[in-house]
Amino acid sequence: MTLFRTMLVVLCAILTVYTVIVIANHGMGLFAVFFGDIVVMAWPGQFNLDFSMMLLLSATWVAWRHQFSPGGLGLALVAAVGGALFLTLYLLVISFQTQSDVKAMLLGPARAA
Repeated sequence: MTLFRTMLVVLCAILTVYTVIVIANHGMGLFAVFFGDIVVMAWPGQFNLDFSMMLLLSATWVAWRHQFSPGGLGLALVAAVGGALFLTLYLLVISFQTQSDVKAMLLGPARAA
């Protein structure tokens, strides 16, 4: 679990630094570029569509893990927009909350019991 947690911290740090640099150089216009690439129907758009589907799967898992509770649905919305930045932090937090119990991490405490 230590190696997994270390990987989560490293991934989060790399993505945060990269995001700060991109924002500094290009501003906050992510959505126009992101969806614009999808509309063009070229490889960048294909990647963005694929990534959108991964975000949807991640958000669905987070909501399901929380049994579609209001808090779980709120976290799912953050997951859908936050991407890997959200997911790395979320997995890091729940790894401590579940005391490294992978079954509880994946299923949620209620289903793991």
